Amino acid sequence: MNQEKLYLELKDYSVSGEDFQLLYNEELEMLETFPQPKTEKLSEYYKSEDYISHTDTKRNLLEKVYHIVRSISLKKKLRLINSFNSESKTLLDIGCGTGDFLDTAQKDNWNVTGIEPNENARQIANSKTINAVFEIEHLEQLEEHSFDVITLWHVLEHLPNLEMHITLLKKLLKPNGTLIIAVPNYKSFDAEYYKQFWAAYDVPRHLWHFSKTSIEKLFRKEDFKLADTLPMIFDAYYVSLLSEKYKSGFMNPIKGFWIGIRSNLKAKRSKEYSSHIYILKHKNS
Repeated sequence: MNQEKLYLELKDYSVSGEDFQLLYNEELEMLETFPQPKTEKLSEYYKSEDYISHTDTKRNLLEKVYHIVRSISLKKKLRLINSFNSESKTLLDIGCGTGDFLDTAQKDNWNVTGIEPNENARQIANSKTINAVFEIEHLEQLEEHSFDVITLWHVLEHLPNLEMHITLLKKLLKPNGTLIIAVPNYKSFDAEYYKQFWAAYDVPRHLWHFSKTSIEKLFRKEDFKLADTLPMIFDAYYVSLLSEKYKSGFMNPIKGFWIGIRSNLKAKRSKEYSSHIYILKHKNS
């Protein structure tokens, strides 16, 4: 690895305490976690009771905030996928966690399929969706061009073999389908403010750290076009709360909330929010 590309040195605050680097990919305007764990060891970095998307617990302020935000976000996500007017309403949610989005869509007459690598989260999701959630290996067995909408809510940054997965997404999406990718944005104010303590770096679980340019360039290689970019307003607050804990060693909700407000206010001008939703379509659709 070329040391001249070093962007930031940081550590895994939530599980291992190990040190990592972020390396800057100039061509894509993307950061890459280094070193990246071997694929067979990745699961070890998710072994924490605090890994919130794998549980339904509400034990502390952060988890309670997470679940409040999630309930609001679920309604927004449903409105978003319903706006695409797909007749057969087939949905694939990759990295579906405990299955709340699939459950919400299913109740609105969507035909749902989920992918979730974590066994405990998958069991919870299957209890909500009548066993519609599978291990990640099942992706290869799904029928080509069979989904109207494919969603990855804060999942793309976790996937090894990034370009291979993007190719697979293209195969699974219908010609007139819609791909929805939500990822953190390292060019946001809260990322710049917290630097190595920014919780959305979440190394080494997050292998890649995207900008608008990197999303557009990566998916253009597979003949996707970026149809729209939407802000995720709540992420600035949640991420800032957790970042404040990493930085100071304790939860400071007033400071975290204030940084979240500042980040969203600055993003109104810069258009660089804490996280973005990218709407992608086949180039010829």
